[in-house]
Amino acid sequence: MIKKAVILAAGEGKRLRPFTETMPKVMLPVANKPLLEYVFDATRKSGINEIIVVVGYKKEVIMEHFKDYKNVKITYVIQDRQLGTAHALLQAKKHIKDSFIVLAGDNIIDPESIAKLIKDHSEYSLLIKEHPHTSKYGVVFVENRNISKIVEKPKEDVGKYISTGIYKLPGSVFADIEQFHSQGVYALSSVIQYLVDKGKHINTILAKSWMDIVYPWDLITVNETMIQGTSESTSGTIEKNVTIKGPVSVGKDTKIYAGCYIVGPVVIGDSCEIGPNACIFPSTSIGNNTVIHPFSEIRSSVIMNDVHIASTSHISHSVIGKGCIIGDGFSTITGKTMIEVDNEFKILGAPIGAMVGEDCIIESHVVVDPGKIIGRKCTISPMKHIRKNIPSESKVM
Repeated sequence: MIKKAVILAAGEGKRLRPFTETMPKVMLPVANKPLLEYVFDATRKSGINEIIVVVGYKKEVIMEHFKDYKNVKITYVIQDRQLGTAHALLQAKKHIKDSFIVLAGDNIIDPESIAKLIKDHSEYSLLIKEHPHTSKYGVVFVENRNISKIVEKPKEDVGKYISTGIYKLPGSVFADIEQFHSQGVYALSSVIQYLVDKGKHINTILAKSWMDIVYPWDLITVNETMIQGTSESTSGTIEKNVTIKGPVSVGKDTKIYAGCYIVGPVVIGDSCEIGPNACIFPSTSIGNNTVIHPFSEIRSSVIMNDVHIASTSHISHSVIGKGCIIGDGFSTITGKTMIEVDNEFKILGAPIGAMVGEDCIIESHVVVDPGKIIGRKCTISPMKHIRKNIPSESKVM
């Protein structure tokens, strides 16, 4: 029985800036829990009792958060330079003798899919997923359930299955990885393709649910999915004349003042103050120590820790980074928009609001156009209309 998992959590996640400027991608919050915690939980529930975590960028943030994590042994190994997935995996070599599983720390996977991988009798196995936009990923071509070819990020959408990057591998794979490493090849998919070419059978298993966060707005859709599992719980104080509908989780020492209207699924963290007369609509997560003043309305958004939102603000389909101070009358315009990513223009079909990096000070009556990204530590004067992206540490006068 497989008892060990290697979780790759060393990367920064440059495409998720400004949110990854001070924390690694794996620590971005979804329904008030870091992505990596979902991976840990799923791995532990699948029967694994030892996790080797490959860390690198901002590793202290990860190690501090998980110092009290229970019921599984955690060992950290460090990848000093983020060269690639095979190079990252190689850092765990001395802790692995037998077959093991390897997962990415920034994807959400269900425990049942991991359990299927563990129980599979093949020496090599990979979890795959059907995906409508395969070109962003490693595309897997399958014959008789075995991999015939992996094509990394093809120019256009080809095939229908993508690699989740979640493998079951034998301990002997490290010899192959080292051989490639000496040739300057650092991607695990290249090692796997070499094994396929050599005649190795690499079995494919369809994952039940797998989600990836690549760009800042993916936080909204993944948050929306993960928050569906919210159960009703109240640890704080709820005043009279508060309306709560559906599953709403309220953290300890949080106060919900009179006249608030909250429709779940909603997760509200610890030591928050909401209202009076504030409205929180479904698919919203609000981090710890956050204050939302009267007559403000928030829907389908991720509000991180230590945020202060003044009165009469309207925030929808947005991500607000930790430590932001937002003046009254702030408004995010929500709509479909075209965004430039990796020198290409992408049309986002889902409605999107604003992406605001941490520690911004946004003064009163500021309006932000759909899909605009405001960097970290920006200061925006009153009455401004933000029509383009604002780099980190900018002042808009």
